[in-house]
Amino acid sequence: MSKTAAKTSSQPKGDDKASLTEPVVAVEAFMTDFLDRRPLPSNLREAIRYSLFGPGKRMRPILVIRSAEAVGGQASTALAPAAAIEMIHCFSLVHDDLPAMDDDDLRRGRPTLHKATNEAMAILAGDAMLGLAFELLFAKLPPALAATIAHELAIGNNDMIAGQVHDTLPDFDVAVPPIERLRTIHKNKTGALIRASCRMGAICAGATPGQLEAITTYADAIGLMFQVVDDLLDVTQTTEHLGKATNKDADKGKLTYPGLLGIEASKGEVTRLQRESHAALDKLGGPAERTRPLRELCDYMAVRSK
Repeated sequence: MSKTAAKTSSQPKGDDKASLTEPVVAVEAFMTDFLDRRPLPSNLREAIRYSLFGPGKRMRPILVIRSAEAVGGQASTALAPAAAIEMIHCFSLVHDDLPAMDDDDLRRGRPTLHKATNEAMAILAGDAMLGLAFELLFAKLPPALAATIAHELAIGNNDMIAGQVHDTLPDFDVAVPPIERLRTIHKNKTGALIRASCRMGAICAGATPGQLEAITTYADAIGLMFQVVDDLLDVTQTTEHLGKATNKDADKGKLTYPGLLGIEASKGEVTRLQRESHAALDKLGGPAERTRPLRELCDYMAVRSK
């Protein structure tokens, strides 16, 4: 099998890619300041930092910021939920890598946290990031807004966990077709935090009900698309390129889009979802320049190679 990535257009390069990731610096500074001010055991702090500030795409916090801007808000209003969603995401990766779950030794090109420290510290660091995410929201946002955003984050977190259960400890009715099982897994395991990211950013910026509906449709489309691309990368890329083990889902007999539909049909699904996300952004209203970053993020996700 050829080790090439699924693509629907050219990859963003140079300044284009830098513009997509521009919010990362502010989000990481925000997380650093919060974590440095929070009293914690030094070994726990370092374990959290190892996970939180390792190499990564920071896609979810970027979506928070860009969604706020897409409905007319400022990036500064969405820094707290952007930091919180990254803490939740990193917590989920740490626990997902544990021996009782996916039992992975490599994450983002480095040893997983339980390999770099030990299983007990990985469990506790993950637990801490989960709690710190909600603590941060109530420390940094007005009480009423903090409660609304925390509710969105809790839904995203719990739906993500439900997706993990569907994926690793499935309890589907035998009548549910495999493709519907797979969509349910992906909608929750991957899509839930992406949906929460976009909705939290829009809510922080005072989105109207119509704008929130449009941003949610966009998020659902890119959330599923992101995971379909992930499934494709798992069978078309090398471990060295991705920085994590490949072909592990197929080896464990898990459902994947290429496994059910084949590679070409899976690429077609990516293209369909890409178009759906663009159509949702058309309904947001306002200047086209406001939604341009979300369109570019969608297009980047569709052609990413890792």
